[in-house]
Amino acid sequence: MASRLVRPRSQRVIAGVCAALANRFGVSRLLVRIAFVLFGLFGVGEIAYIVLWILIPKAP
Repeated sequence: MASRLVRPRSQRVIAGVCAALANRFGVSRLLVRIAFVLFGLFGVGEIAYIVLWILIPKAP
């Protein structure tokens, strides 16, 4: 079962957005990071990352 969507205090590289999404949906963190890099090539990855960074709360 997937956990709720929160940015973890550990297992993060920059802000924990990819780790939060990977934990929530039960996929590999590496796959999520690769997806953000690919989306970044088209100009939407950076914007999506920043928006999610603001919207996803930190883990308590």
